[in-house]
Formats: sequence, C-alpha cells, structure tokens
Amino acid sequence: MKELLDYHKKAFDTMPEAAATAPGRFHLIGEHSWFFKDKTLSMAVDMPVYVSVSKRKDSSLKFYFAEIDDTKRANLTSLKLKKEDRWANAIKAVIYGFTSGGFELCGMNFTVSSKILPSAGFGITTAIKIASALAIGKLFNFNCTDSQILQIIERANKLFLMQKNHIADNFSALYAKKGTLFVTDHNKNSYEHFPFCFEDKKVLMIDTAVPRINTWDEDSLFEPENALLLGDLRELKNNVFGGWQYISDVTDINEAMTVVSEDTRRKLLCIMREHFDVLECINAMQKNDFSRFARAVNHSHESLRDYYDLSCPEIDWLVKRVTEIEPNLEIIHNPVSCGRITGKGFGRCIYTVLRSKDVEKFVQKLAEYDHIFGFKSSCYEVETADGAKTLEIE
Repeated sequence: MKELLDYHKKAFDTMPEAAATAPGRFHLIGEHSWFFKDKTLSMAVDMPVYVSVSKRKDSSLKFYFAEIDDTKRANLTSLKLKKEDRWANAIKAVIYGFTSGGFELCGMNFTVSSKILPSAGFGITTAIKIASALAIGKLFNFNCTDSQILQIIERANKLFLMQKNHIADNFSALYAKKGTLFVTDHNKNSYEHFPFCFEDKKVLMIDTAVPRINTWDEDSLFEPENALLLGDLRELKNNVFGGWQYISDVTDINEAMTVVSEDTRRKLLCIMREHFDVLECINAMQKNDFSRFARAVNHSHESLRDYYDLSCPEIDWLVKRVTEIEPNLEIIHNPVSCGRITGKGFGRCIYTVLRSKDVEKFVQKLAEYDHIFGFKSSCYEVETADGAKTLEIE
C-alpha cells in the first residue's frame, strides 16, 4: 500500500484520496460456455492490482502505470477509445460506465500498480476495471451497491469497449474468497464458492509466450439455434449443481446434432463435455478427491484440443509433461497432477495443479520447453485470494 501512495505522489505531486485492489484470476473450466447459459469454474489468485485516485480541479484525466512507467491522458468531456492507450482504456471505460449511468464526475489522476501486466492475461484487465470502479465510488462517496458496480462494468464493456461482458470475469474479481474456487452459473446469473483444500498441492500459472492467433472465429458458434439445440439436450437433475445436466444417450445426442456441420458438432460436444467436467470438479472438491478433480481438468484440456481446436503443439507438449511427472502408468487413472490451457486466443497460458515435491521437476521441464520451442515462458506460483475491496489511506 505504501508503494502505491509513493507512486501516486511521485506521478502527480499529490496524495491519493481513494484506493482499491482486485485480484487476478484464471478460469479452470468452462470459460467458453457462457453463451449457452452454462457454468464456469474460476480461481481468484494473489496477483493483485492496485488503483489509487485523486480529484483534479479541471476535467483532465491522467493515468500512470507504475511498473512500466507509462503515462496516458484523456479528458472527461471527450472520452474516446484509443488503441494506443491500451491499459488506460480499461479505466476510461469504467469512467464512461459511471457517467453514462448519471453519476457526475470531475477530472482525476489514476495510478495503477501490478506486478503482472495486462498483456499476460490472468484477469489483470478485469481487475483494473473492478478496482477502478471501487476507487471512484469511494472517491465521490457514491455508496454504490454491488449491483450498481456490475452495471457500471457492463456499460463499460458493452458501450465503450464494444466487447462482451463476461459475468464470470466480474464475479470472480468482486466476490472471490480465499481458500475457495468460484463457480458462476450463467443460467441463474449467480455464483457459489467451493472449498479448495487439497493437501500438499501447488498451483502454477505459466505464460507460455506462444503468440495468440485466432484459428477460427469463436463468435461463429454463438448462434441462437446452437443454444436452442443444446437446450433441448438438457434434463433436470435435482441432485447436481445448477439443477440440470446434459443427457448421456449417445444416440439421442448424435440424432440432435445431424442438423449442424461436423465442425460445429465437435465444438458443441466440447461445450457439453465442459459442463460435465465442471460438475466433476465440484463433486471432487466436495469429497476432497484430488484424482477425480485432476481427471476432469485433464479431460477438459483434451476436449479443447480435440473438439474445440484451441490448443497447439507447444501447449500440448507442456501439458503432457505435467501428466508424465509421475512415471507410474497407474497414475493415469489416479493422477497426482493436472494441467490445462486457459485464457483467450490460441495458445498462450496454461495452469497446473501438482504436488509440492514436483514443482522443481516441472520447472526443469519448462527450461526444456524454452530450449525446444524458442519461447521464453514465465511461471508463477499462485494461491487463492479474496475479492476486490477498497483500501484505507492513512
């Protein structure tokens, strides 16, 4: 906190009047299922973003990102999305979210501090938005409810940034609890925490540095007829989380899928498999069964690779090294580690959950990866974290 105050004072020659923090996050399973009103399993992690803010006497907006010593400027009366403003666009969007909702603002100075840059993913951009919204709310004593904050973020995403508003991103940054994983139910617009307390396990997030390349347009899958098709394949189940699951009869599934192309069929099957894997992870956490949890995670990666066309050889090589850490073949049925691609785009990031004693082995495999493929990966050991909050300035 003291560093944030110092950064702000150095950049603007004044102390901040309000500050907030929000965690980074990654989605374990189900981040592609939101359009189909399904579920997403997420983890908020101890990669905090800090935002401080002070009022100005004019309508100018000034932004400073401490770790990269980058400064951006804008004006409250002519707020525009600019490609070159990159990370600052997230804060400008939140400001628009306030003003478009009838809140009156003045010029402000913003300082952002994060050890992880938004370009790495890990939910940093969402964390900037949430922390900025809380800091602005405190600065002007708006006393915004959580519902109002979420509406502000939604306007920021849809109307200013012209992008989709993913509630799993917003919920996990705002409502996360340390020691738990977070499930967003898109059908009910709700969330729930599940204890994540597997003993002697470490969670690693790896930026593989594989360039993000879109090999197909994911939006092409998000058509109403595809959502209706999957809706027809649901059956009510009172004993499962969310109250429903997809039917398991292969004949009925294949018959229903005859109306779509083979490529669409495979991708819709992946959505169905993701639903199953989220439920499996929930059951595994409730029963403290790590092998079951790991099988679901590994199965999810296979689905994204084989059905959703989202992985690449570099990512697959690294995930395979995770599953090979324990050489005993029986471990295939009772895995002691798991790994999966995560994040938007083609390639880029993976996460792994493995035994503490195996961390060093995996780091050695990362060195091999760097040598073989020529990318410089980055590895972060992370823990679960609490959601966003305002900070007291002394």
